[in-house]
Amino acid sequence: MAGVWALAALRVPSLRRRALWWFTAVAEVAMFVQVVVGVTVMSVDDIRPPQFHMFYGFVAIIAIAIVYSYRHQMKHRIYELYGFGGLFIMGLGIRAMMKAA
Repeated sequence: MAGVWALAALRVPSLRRRALWWFTAVAEVAMFVQVVVGVTVMSVDDIRPPQFHMFYGFVAIIAIAIVYSYRHQMKHRIYELYGFGGLFIMGLGIRAMMKAA
């Protein structure tokens, strides 16, 4: 959802507030926490997840790292970077949930 707000801030300058970046950071940290908790529960309880469920979680972490690493180089297009990056990460999360069901 942070990606949608970042893209909206591209068109509506009044949405360009510090809260947008806090919201984005919370969403990205939540993804890291979900992956860490999932790996911990899987290893402690000896659970076997569906085939691609873990793949999508790790790809999401890599995508967050790539978006974060490009923030200085794409400072002039930061809202597009975090907007489309956030939508991509959201799509990975949705796919991971669909594989878990």
